[in-house]
Amino acid sequence: MRIGIFSSDSTIDSIVAAAREAEEQGFATYWMSQIFGLDALTTLAIVGREVPRIELGTAVVPTYPRHPMTMAAQALTVQAASGGRLVLGIGLSHKMVIENMFGYSFEKPVRHMREYLSALAPLIRDGAVQYTGETLTANLSVDIAGSSPCPILLAALGTQMLELAGQVADGTCTWMTGPATLAEHTTPTITKAAAEAGRPAPRISASLPVRVTTDVDAAREQASRVFQIYGMLPSYRAMLDREGAEGPADVAIIGDEATVRTAIQRVAESGATDFVAVEFGGSAVERAETRELLRSLI
Repeated sequence: MRIGIFSSDSTIDSIVAAAREAEEQGFATYWMSQIFGLDALTTLAIVGREVPRIELGTAVVPTYPRHPMTMAAQALTVQAASGGRLVLGIGLSHKMVIENMFGYSFEKPVRHMREYLSALAPLIRDGAVQYTGETLTANLSVDIAGSSPCPILLAALGTQMLELAGQVADGTCTWMTGPATLAEHTTPTITKAAAEAGRPAPRISASLPVRVTTDVDAAREQASRVFQIYGMLPSYRAMLDREGAEGPADVAIIGDEATVRTAIQRVAESGATDFVAVEFGGSAVERAETRELLRSLI
């Protein structure tokens, strides 16, 4: 299982420095989210020019605000800038964001993503597409000199999205999904769908909060505050319920070195191909111990 680091920085310079450090420490991947700050793909294009070896991933870029052509052009530009090291993670976002903030319809999200991938995948893989769906049309081509196809991971939690990820994408990236749910739901669902579609075994990238600490109660209390919103969003709430978790703090990996090591090993045993650590809070000593423990798993 590859071990990666999720970005916690907010400026371009600090992200470049953090990615360079992760590469020097031997981590396989460095990931960014697309929320309400820096554009992840633009930033990773810069990182790709400055940091020469580590794989760079988005987890995730929402699909609704970007036509598949725009997404493909951005992703392939990052591929050209980085020498082919991008993993493009895409996702729906959430109804409250898409409808209340962007003003788009969130009706039939699985249909939306199926149509989106029907346009995006050919653009990424072949450079051209002829597609007309119920909600989306793409009859065009893209040509980015020096680029190459990149893997597409779909943020998939429920059964229908996991099946779609297996059928069309190259895998999935998860968040707030515990090891039991990964083993009993995520991995078998996407793997079966990929096999039935004649596609290669999917990449399964799992991300969870991590902290090495001796003050477990304080760390869980902080995790409960920091990640509270994810216990309220329906898609993540469903995964927490599957895991039997009351809230995000219950799936966060918190404890001494042995406890954290064992918990990450459970993620590996669940079928995940990648673990991406979200290091959160703690003292300077705890942050250093957390990073050193993660390094020891490489």
